[in-house]
Amino acid sequence: MWKQEASVRQEPTLKPEIDRRLQPADPGDADRAPDLDAERRIVAWVGKSVIFKGDLTSSEDMTIDGRVEGTITLREHCLTIGPNAQIRANIVARAVTVRGAVTGSITAGDKVVVSETGSVEGDIVSPWLALADGAVLRGRVDTAPSH
Repeated sequence: MWKQEASVRQEPTLKPEIDRRLQPADPGDADRAPDLDAERRIVAWVGKSVIFKGDLTSSEDMTIDGRVEGTITLREHCLTIGPNAQIRANIVARAVTVRGAVTGSITAGDKVVVSETGSVEGDIVSPWLALADGAVLRGRVDTAPSH
C-alpha cells in the first residue's frame, strides 16, 4: 500500500515538469518568430557592405547603409539613409530621413529630414522639410502641395 501511494504521488509531480519543458509557455509563442526576425520584418535593411545598382522598390519601411545607384521607390513607406550610405538615385517615399550622402532628387509625400551628418545634392519636393545644423543641401526645394 505504501508503494502504490508513493508512485501515485511521484507521477503527478514528474509529469507536469516534463510537460512544461516540451510545451511553450504561451501557446502563441510557437508561431512567433524571435524578436530579431520580427524586427527585420518591420524595416528592410541594406547593410553598409552592399552595393545595389538598378531599381529598388519596397512595400515596407527601409534603412540603407550601403551604396545604391538607380532609383528607390517606397511610395507609402519611410526611407532612412544611414550615415555610411552613398546614394546616387532618385528617391520616392512617404518620408525620407537623410543621415548619409544623397545625389539625386527626393520626392516625399509627407516630409524630408536632413540630419547634421546628411547631405543632399539634388532637388527636394515635399510638403515639409527639416534641415539640422550642419546639414548640406545643394538644389531646389518645392514645398507647395501637389494637386
